[in-house]
Amino acid sequence: MTVLKIRIASFEFTAYMEEEYAPRTCAQFRTLLPYSQKLIQARWSGESCWIPLGDLSLDVGFENATSYPAPGEILFYPGGYSETEILFPYGATRFASKLGQLAGNHFLTIIEGREHLQDVGHLVLWHGAQDILFEEE
Repeated sequence: MTVLKIRIASFEFTAYMEEEYAPRTCAQFRTLLPYSQKLIQARWSGESCWIPLGDLSLDVGFENATSYPAPGEILFYPGGYSETEILFPYGATRFASKLGQLAGNHFLTIIEGREHLQDVGHLVLWHGAQDILFEEE
């Protein structure tokens, strides 16, 4: 089981890769590690942050896809109806874009630090974009 550390501002999370259910997404994401970006408030998906990735293609298709991730179930959307993105749910979420409901690949699950998900969501919502770093433990 591959374990990642995720750092956002002063918060640290531990997540495992869903390699059994999203093997292509996990394998491709590992090639990007360590990966840093900006985390911003989602516009259409409720209590979620997101990382817009534009036209980045990991060529993974859909696997283990869901529209209703639980807090801490991180999704990778491979593009299509909307731009490629990573969704970081911190509360009630229905993954969507301006074109309607989407489904993304659930490829990471936070297993430590879940109690701080709402804190991160409120930080991003009220104080703007935050640096996020994914790295192998």
